[in-house]
Formats: sequence, structure tokens, C-alpha cells
Amino acid sequence: MDDLTKTLSKITKDRHRTNILRGYEQQTLARLVQCIPSWLSSDALTVIGLMGSVIIAASFVLAVYVDRNLLLFGIFGFCVNWFGDSLDGRLAYYRNKPRKWYGFSLDYCTDWLSIVFIGLGYIVYVGNHWELWGFIFVVLYGWSMMIALLRYKITGTYIIDSGLLGPTEVRIIISLILALEVVVKGSIMYSTIVACVVLFIFNVIDFVKLLKTANLKDTAEKSTKANEETHA
Repeated sequence: MDDLTKTLSKITKDRHRTNILRGYEQQTLARLVQCIPSWLSSDALTVIGLMGSVIIAASFVLAVYVDRNLLLFGIFGFCVNWFGDSLDGRLAYYRNKPRKWYGFSLDYCTDWLSIVFIGLGYIVYVGNHWELWGFIFVVLYGWSMMIALLRYKITGTYIIDSGLLGPTEVRIIISLILALEVVVKGSIMYSTIVACVVLFIFNVIDFVKLLKTANLKDTAEKSTKANEETHA
């Protein structure tokens, strides 16, 4: 087993991924964790990821008050966010210093703060009645996070993807929306509506699957309890 394969096994053992780019992404992360300097900690990477979201929010504000082309600065913010958010926990596992529940709690809270920052930036940019769609997107993304958390509680498997789409794909899609807005002013409003509709559909599908899984677990637990009482 070569070094890259060993690294991959370390950084993927805590998650089940189904997203389109998972193969390329995991290989990239496996190489990156080996290049992170020893003085850079997992917590520092978490902060870097959060700062990426602040950069995205700032790009919306700058686009309003300085120049619309500065929306492209948000794409850089997504790259920073991906780097920090994707590597923080994986670096801990690679260095054999995992803090599973600490890292899980920190990661979940910072992910929520990140989407709130991005949503606030969007609201500043669009203004008027279009602000509602920024709020809706934040709510829907929060719903998807809740589903992932409940799925983890019920199944014991942490899945952050919805079918073929994961956080990385979402970052890429939103980056493309920002780039399109620079070229076609106002397109971001309609792109946001489409994104909200798609996210709502995925959430409903995942929620129905979650309820079915929860029901099966309830049935299995009742059956086990009945058997224990019978043989008591």
C-alpha cells in the first residue's frame, strides 16, 4: 500500500461520500494534508474556512459599494472556505490526533455560521423583496444540515452529500452563479430561485428516506425488545 492510499484510508474513514467529485477531491485532500506545515493546526484550518465565508460576504458588500466585478472575489472566498473546511478534520486524522466529537461540534457550528455570513452578504447585495430568497436558501441549507445530523444519529454513518451533490459541488455552482452575475447583472436573483427549488427537492427526498430509515430502526428495536421480554 503506497503513501497516498494510506492517507486516503485515514481521511475518509469517518464519512461516506456519494458526490460526483469525491474521487478527485479525496486524492487532492490526501496530497494536501501531507503538505500542511506542522505549525498549522486543525483548529487554525477551521478558522481559515470560516474566514473564507467572511470573504464571500465581503465580496457582496464590495460589489454594491465599490464595483460589481468584485463579486469574483467571492470565488476566491469559496476556495479558501473549501481548503479550511475540507482539511481541518482530515488533518487531525492524518496526524493521528483526532478529536471526533470536538471536531464534529466545531465543524457543524462553523458550517452554520458560514452559510449565515454568505446569506447576509447576499441580502445586502440584492436588496428589496429579493432578500427573501437569501433567507429561504439559508433555511433550506440549515434543513439539509439537520437531516445529515439526524441521519448520523439514526444510522451511525455521517453522510454530508445529497446524492451526487455535496458541499464542494454547491461551492462550484454558487461560484458559477457569481461569475454569471458579473456578466449578466440581475441573473443572480433567478439563479438563487432555481438553487432554492433544487435544494428543496433534494431535502424532501432525503427527509422521506430519513423517515423510512427511522421507521425501520423503530421496528427493529421493538422486535428486539419483544424478543428480550419473551426470553426473560
